[in-house]
Amino acid sequence: MSLPWLVADVGGTNARFGLVTRRGGQPEAVTVLDVSQHLGLADAVAAYLADHAGGVRPGAACLAIAGPVDRDRYRLTNAGWSGSVNDLGIPRTVLLNDFEALAISLPHLAGGDLVSLGGPPPPPGLTKAVLGPGTGLGVAGLVPVREGWLPVAGEGGHVAVPIVTDLEMEIVRALRADGLPYVDAEHLLSGTGLPRLHRGLALVRGVAPDAGTRTAPQETARETSRTAGTLTTEARATAAGAAAPGLTAAQITSSDDPLCVETVEVFLALLGGFAGGVALTFGARGGVYLGGGVLPRLAARIPGSAFRARFETTAPALKDYAAAIPTPLIVAEQPALTGAAAWLAQRFPEVEL
Repeated sequence: MSLPWLVADVGGTNARFGLVTRRGGQPEAVTVLDVSQHLGLADAVAAYLADHAGGVRPGAACLAIAGPVDRDRYRLTNAGWSGSVNDLGIPRTVLLNDFEALAISLPHLAGGDLVSLGGPPPPPGLTKAVLGPGTGLGVAGLVPVREGWLPVAGEGGHVAVPIVTDLEMEIVRALRADGLPYVDAEHLLSGTGLPRLHRGLALVRGVAPDAGTRTAPQETARETSRTAGTLTTEARATAAGAAAPGLTAAQITSSDDPLCVETVEVFLALLGGFAGGVALTFGARGGVYLGGGVLPRLAARIPGSAFRARFETTAPALKDYAAAIPTPLIVAEQPALTGAAAWLAQRFPEVEL
């Protein structure tokens, strides 16, 4: 008797579940559960199977976790869940980092799943990469192998932010003076990073980010430096990490306020440079795909931004190399679930559905 496969994409806020009933098929009965309403992964899986999947018992499972995984062990970065998938009682269960699952989905996305942001159509059979500003900044690669594809997870979001212009340098200096000793890419290129970038730009421009009033730039810089000097290193890092400018990422990306508009312009330019670095690091001639929760609401603004120019000029000597690499935006509904299903099909070719 064939049994369906369980696939899941588990983040710090939501856990998405689905069932795969045929090899190569899309997940069905997709349901989103609130992580905070469940004691742990086993509890959430049991609730999904009982309440949304007719009590079916899966024959295999692939779970993509937003956090570090080590064989059967997992730890959800932004929630209290941790443990072993062996506790689920499902015969064949594999774990992936969430961006590994997103990477595996790439060869299976086409048509309405993608929006081109520059470059030629993605060529088949070549190394790919994916990055995504969400709560954090995820990065993964996808390498062709004899059996299909091999995902390569990493922590690329924590490399140094790719500053190029004088303005970007000033923003980083302002944030360091404001209490953030090291500014990595995730600090600015994420949903939590956008408010921090907005604050840094406000400090440079002499604008109060929460009140919208102007102060003298020189006075702001002196006050920032003086305040930072009275705090301990730990306290400065905590204050900068909170980065409470009074606006959320959603407010910044939807506002026509000049400071918000400029923040998004700087964000997209930095993102282009970061994506170019990912392309060169992986040799991702098959495309650098863009995911995450932030970019879909900026899709209309990316073509007119500096994103693609910065992508192609990350290494001026390799401009032609970068210009030939596509940069598609992922707009598919549940790509990580698609990736989890594809990984099960590749890992367990002998298991029937």
